Parts: sequence; structure tokens; C-alpha cells
Amino acid sequence: MKLAFVFPGQGSQSVGMMSGYAGLAQIDETLVSADAAFGAPLAALIANGPADAINITTNTQPAMLAADVAVWNAWLAAGGPKPALLAGHSLGEYAALVASESLDFTAAMQLVKARSQAMQDAVPAGIGGMAAVLGIEPAALAEVCEKASQGEVVSCCNLNAPGQIVIGGHRTAVERAIVLAKEAGAKRALMLPMSVPSHCELMRPAAEAMAIALNRANFQPPKIAVLHNATVDVAGDAASIRLVLAEQLFKPVRWIETIEKMAMQGVTHIVECGPGKVLAGMVKRIAPGVKCLTLSDKAAFDAALAELS
Repeated sequence: MKLAFVFPGQGSQSVGMMSGYAGLAQIDETLVSADAAFGAPLAALIANGPADAINITTNTQPAMLAADVAVWNAWLAAGGPKPALLAGHSLGEYAALVASESLDFTAAMQLVKARSQAMQDAVPAGIGGMAAVLGIEPAALAEVCEKASQGEVVSCCNLNAPGQIVIGGHRTAVERAIVLAKEAGAKRALMLPMSVPSHCELMRPAAEAMAIALNRANFQPPKIAVLHNATVDVAGDAASIRLVLAEQLFKPVRWIETIEKMAMQGVTHIVECGPGKVLAGMVKRIAPGVKCLTLSDKAAFDAALAELS
């Protein structure tokens, strides 16, 4: 068995997402630490909402970091085996770096606060947008985006799974791309409820702002290899990690290639570490020969622990 862990990011959040982990003391302990690191009652927001508040980017990203790391801490405390490889989907990359002991949790929380604010500030409300496009090949969708741009930005942002791609950029260009994608044979294309167009050129100013925060942070060489979204490769030193985390903001999430690389490196089991099952669904489509488990609640956690220990 060769084990990898993957950490979900923005989009997996929901009010009450940690309520299914009752009995795992490290969950509550980590959320208390998250409140202190965030400087506001994050745990109460996760537990009680309201939904419109937890879905604001500047709250969503810290909340998901806290959730992912809480589940990881519970896994370690339960004696779960450590993986040979780590990856995180977009924001989840910060949780992967905490798990690798490259970055401590408080520092990660401060960076994620800075990241979410930089992203929110980069594009005025109503200017940007993102859409999910299903049933079309990446090359064909890239051509669609090029035709739809008309001097604006629209591109493939999240290459999530075969036939499942998220595009983003200027809202008007994204809307044009939706029409053209359907004409090109896409089975479905729909706007997502996100005003911040992540992983496209509109986020370059956010990356520049984020580089300043990253340069102040203390990174250690990862003790577990982390495959990064922007490069589908490891970054073994602090300078390389800082660079790839800044570039991540305006470069696409190459998730298909990330899971394929894990499989090529002999990974037999992939565990989604955090609330929800979004990444597990993607993994099953990308690498059906790899066993995929989730830690989405206490029952799933116990089942994975029994199977992998």
C-alpha cells in the first residue's frame, strides 16, 4: 500500500460541516486554535453560519483551512498512518503544507487571511465570474475561451476531472464562453455563485500582494512531499514554495495531472482529509484503479482508520 492524502478547498464548506465528527477531541481543540489564529470566532461561524457569511471568500478560506487541519490532527491522534504524498486543491494546498510540517498552523492561517483578502480586493464585485463546464475536452474549451475573450480575460481555471472544468475571468467573457461551449458540444455549462475568479490572469495583482506576505512567512523543508497545483511537482525549499504559492493564484489548478502523477508514482490509496466528498468524486473519475476513502465524518473516519491501520 502507498498512501496519499488530499485536502479540499473552497467549495466544500457548509454550515455545520464539523458536526459529524463528535467524539474526536482534536477537532474541537484545533477549532479553538483556529479562533485564536484568525482573531475572530471562526468555530462559531462554522457551526452556526449563517450560510451567506461562511460563503464569503474571506471567511470560507480560513474556515476550510481550519476544518482540513482539524481532521488531519484527529487522524494523527488516532494513530492513522502518515501518507507518502500530499496535495491540496487550491486553498487546500495550505493544509497540505501544514500536514507536511513545512508551515505551522498559525502561520498558515495568517497567510490564508492575507490570501483571501488579496483575492477579494483584486477584482471589484460583479466584474468577475466562474462557470462549470461539463462534457468537453480541455483543448476544445481553451479554444472556446480564446474566442470568447474579445479583449477580456476568460480561461480554464480548474482542470478537476475528465469532462469537468471550471473557467473564470471577466463575467461578461465567461457568459460568452458558456454560450460558445454549448455550441461546441459541452453537455452543460453554468455560472457558479463565486464573484472572485480564482486561478486566472485577473488574480495576478493578488499574487503580487500575496508574495509580500509569503516572504515574511517561515517555511521549513516539507517532511512529506507536497505536489503543488501550479506545477504538479514538489517544491523542496522555502523560496520555491513561496514562488509556487504566489503563482497558484493566477495559474490553473492541474488536478487531473496531480492525481495521475500520484497513480504513476505507485499510490494505491488516496484519502480526502476534510469535510465533504468533492475530491473523492474527482479521484474516482481520474484514477479508477486507486482506492479512494474519505474522512467526511466520524463513521467514514473510523472506517478508513480500520482499513488503513
